[in-house]
Amino acid sequence: MDYLKTIVPSQFLAERGSNLVVINPGSANVRIGFAQQDAPLNIPHCIARRITVDGKSTKKNVKDQGLNSQVTTAQHMEREKAYDVIASLMKIPFLDEEVTNNAYPRKMGRIDVYPPQTAKKETAFSWTDVFEKTTNPPSTSDHSQNKEQTMNSPQQNDGNDITSRDPSSERKYREYICGEEALRISPAEPYCLHRPIRRGHLNISLHYPAQQVLEDLHVIWDWVLTEKLHIQQNERAMFSCVLVLPETFDNREIKELLSVVLRDLRFGSAVVHQEGLAAAFGNGLSTACIVNLGAQVTSVICVEDGAVLPTTQITLRYGGEDISRCLLWTQRHHQTWPPVRTDSLTKPVDLLMLNKLRESHCSIREGEVESVAVVHSYENGLPPGSHKTRLTALNVPPMGLFYPMLLVPDVYPSPPRTWFKDHDDMLEETWHPEGFFPGSTGSYPMWDSYPIFQARPNREDSIGLAEAITKSILSTGRIDLQRKLFLSMQLIGGVALTSGLVSAVEDRVLHAIPPNEAIDTVEVLQSRTNPTFVTWKGGAILGVLDSREAWIYREDWMQNGIHIGTGRKYRDSYFLQAQALCYINS
Repeated sequence: MDYLKTIVPSQFLAERGSNLVVINPGSANVRIGFAQQDAPLNIPHCIARRITVDGKSTKKNVKDQGLNSQVTTAQHMEREKAYDVIASLMKIPFLDEEVTNNAYPRKMGRIDVYPPQTAKKETAFSWTDVFEKTTNPPSTSDHSQNKEQTMNSPQQNDGNDITSRDPSSERKYREYICGEEALRISPAEPYCLHRPIRRGHLNISLHYPAQQVLEDLHVIWDWVLTEKLHIQQNERAMFSCVLVLPETFDNREIKELLSVVLRDLRFGSAVVHQEGLAAAFGNGLSTACIVNLGAQVTSVICVEDGAVLPTTQITLRYGGEDISRCLLWTQRHHQTWPPVRTDSLTKPVDLLMLNKLRESHCSIREGEVESVAVVHSYENGLPPGSHKTRLTALNVPPMGLFYPMLLVPDVYPSPPRTWFKDHDDMLEETWHPEGFFPGSTGSYPMWDSYPIFQARPNREDSIGLAEAITKSILSTGRIDLQRKLFLSMQLIGGVALTSGLVSAVEDRVLHAIPPNEAIDTVEVLQSRTNPTFVTWKGGAILGVLDSREAWIYREDWMQNGIHIGTGRKYRDSYFLQAQALCYINS
């Protein structure tokens, strides 16, 4: 104990974190790394699988698995109305108002012919080489062909090899491609993109069954562990895993992910933590209102003295990707977008480009916010085209966080069971004796026999961010805690890096507090680490500090699973401070 009192935190993490892997899965990205690292790998959470017909690759690429999106007339009208409200606040022209005295004519043009040094900050993505690397030694005659075959990295592949392949070549397609490479596959190639998590839940639908979702998760995580962290499967029993999961996940989904970690990935032990609590620990806070601004989901939850308050949880179905799509809609309306086929829903590489533009150009401040940018066009198999243009109204899309009608979320088929949207209280005994047991063999049973409970209210809302924060904090019901939380707001997630967001949140939250509440001061605390990785970092800290009693061991999981009436059962972490799930003795 004397040693622990004298050791510095970084040394403690280095000593105890070398065999600890922290996994923080999100809808768009998964963050994985050793607990001793300063930052994790941040990898797009997707996999592209080769499409075959009768054993042969078909050249028809299909769109993102499970996608079914369309914008209604009513949504269009609401969006335009929201734009004009924001325009009035930002002191910029309304949506259909002509700007006659614009000093910068909105010209655009293709700039591929310009010298490289004048081109751009935004670098075009290259098409992924979808063929396996050759293992034959190169000869003099086919040196150039073999060089082309090994171009798998973005830095090496210039995207021109797709149009110059030898039809007689015996090169083999890769069966699956993970991460960013999966997003950069040409639409002409025989692959289908799968995203296992969508809007904060397992992306299960009639077209994307549970077994396939879990298999895709297993393959993506296994690929990262093997190829990026260099942990082979036969070594994983010596490693422990910390799962840092969103509050949107219900008990059933958490059980499935634990089974992937312990049964499929073969970690020796695992523990689960919630993102909200991990974020507080990641920034050294014991009490805070955590506002997690993710790519597809925004969530608000309060933490008091190191314990999550479950009744404060609010989930909002919009995030950074919706802001990026709104950016495209805004530019097209103002006719500043080049005349190219940009489709963020069916072409993943286009959404990748839009995310980069949003991160580098969007900000929240009054007045007209314009910027010269380079837009890239990605057509089937052709080299990317570059188009220099002046983007306008760049302060409007991020304001969609406060006026969500501006953001029209993509629509996906409803999950097969209503419990999927019911945030069940894990304190309840909801396990069915005839149902799923993580240690069982064979295929994954579906949830036909799984009982439906709704022990606490569904807190999924379509309100704006300021109202959600205010509603979450005021639901605590104690004025002393409310005052403390309003002074301890914490913005995390990639969208939290948006310029001007902090002051916008403070101003709008202050005005959202009802006048009868005795609160007149609010503050967003500056994050001590990168907001994108703070939940992962907090998970690493919690994993190192955890007592071993809280861990779930692979042998126990495989042998016992979860059975009614046994001495070990799951309880809700909200009342156990640190863990989202843990074994306890009855």
